[in-house]
Amino acid sequence: MPITVEIADSAVTEKDFEAVFSYFRSVDEQFSPYKATSEVSKLNSGELKEKDYSSEMKEVLSLAEKTKKDTNGYFDVWHKGAFDPSGIVKGWSIYNAAKILDARGFSNFYVDAGGDIEVRGKNMEGVLWRVGIRNPFETSSIIKTLQLTDCGVATSGTYIRGQHIYNPHDQDSEIKDIVSLTVIGPNIYEADRFATAAFAMGGDGIIFLASIPHLAAYVIDAKGIATMTPNFEKFVYNPN
Repeated sequence: MPITVEIADSAVTEKDFEAVFSYFRSVDEQFSPYKATSEVSKLNSGELKEKDYSSEMKEVLSLAEKTKKDTNGYFDVWHKGAFDPSGIVKGWSIYNAAKILDARGFSNFYVDAGGDIEVRGKNMEGVLWRVGIRNPFETSSIIKTLQLTDCGVATSGTYIRGQHIYNPHDQDSEIKDIVSLTVIGPNIYEADRFATAAFAMGGDGIIFLASIPHLAAYVIDAKGIATMTPNFEKFVYNPN
């Protein structure tokens, strides 16, 4: 997936960018379900036994189990017997990449992997970072622009990748009542894991998200009608 890193602090060097990209490459090698040599593929083939799991794998499995409990079972990394932790590894790895930059002393940056984003501080112009939400029916246009700092934002949807998110309680059904769901959280890990689970809930997802005080959300249904949680509006950029 495309990865974009922007660091607005003046002391940045090429080594700082390379530290982040090197980390993402290592995550891909370890957790990609599409690479035969990855830990995920070896687990699925039976080659890797539980006693041989890496510390990172143990952490991801633990986080996935917690998310399953936090979302009433609507998040599950097991689908018809196969293990695919992509729904949690993505946000987790972006958050870890941001912590690499934190540790290097940076206060103003943007990390985007496949459209899921963690931001700190301000951009090169000295204003809050601006993030657009695509129109799921016309992806070249933006329907909302957000202004964000020190948080994460994730969007789940079927308008680009099709029906790739499933309801663990009804694994053979397709989610057709909503097409896009954006979640803002205190970090990208929180935003991403709840965005995936809430999308699996379909139209009830926005109600679930509204019950979680540290999250804000915006959903677009199949008819093009948008609904937001009460706390979402404060993040919307209004040039007027």
